Amino acid sequence: MTPGASPPSALAVDVAHRLGGFHLDVAFTVDDGIAVIVGPSGAGKSLTLALVAGLARPDSGTIAVAGEVVADGDRGVHVRTQDRRLGMVFQDGVLLPHRTVADNVALAVRHGDRRTRRHEATGWLEKVGAGDWSARRPGELSGGQRQRVALARALAGEPRLLLLDEPFSALDQPVRVDLRALVREVVSSARVPALFITHDEAEAEELADVLIAYDHGTVASIERR
Repeated sequence: MTPGASPPSALAVDVAHRLGGFHLDVAFTVDDGIAVIVGPSGAGKSLTLALVAGLARPDSGTIAVAGEVVADGDRGVHVRTQDRRLGMVFQDGVLLPHRTVADNVALAVRHGDRRTRRHEATGWLEKVGAGDWSARRPGELSGGQRQRVALARALAGEPRLLLLDEPFSALDQPVRVDLRALVREVVSSARVPALFITHDEAEAEELADVLIAYDHGTVASIERR
């Protein structure tokens, strides 16, 4: 980086993409904290996250993570999802059912032998209040417990960016409130910026350092707080 220059944004998106009759054309940046994309169903929120994650390729434009261009629709650049160093949490935590909680999280750790990875996993489980469940399997956990484990797994990979796609929408309101507070806490303590997708305006208001409102595949407004 040139002396005196600003560090690159954690995420820079400037893409267009057509999916059937729907056209997405959006541009925004995420620097730190939590950026929340809010908007009605079908506005393009989850499609944006899929493009950032590498689960879809933009027709044109670029996506950069921590200054690295991971997608360029015009030049055919497409970095594989597993090489983008992203932590992802979806509505369903997508944990491996045949492995213990500790093993699920240890699989995300990028360095060390098996003992080191399990030690790292235990540390992240403790940070999200899931340390007591390390020997259980996902099927023995409630929905809120599984999302805590999914968050620990996402953080264990030392991501450059967290992606959360309506992770709490299937949970009861009291559990959602607790988990929103947890996300705020771990993003701050781990110093990992996050892109959070939701259709819940109250959730967006509570979490957002940057609030990005979508409308029919475009950015209607960006509010930095």
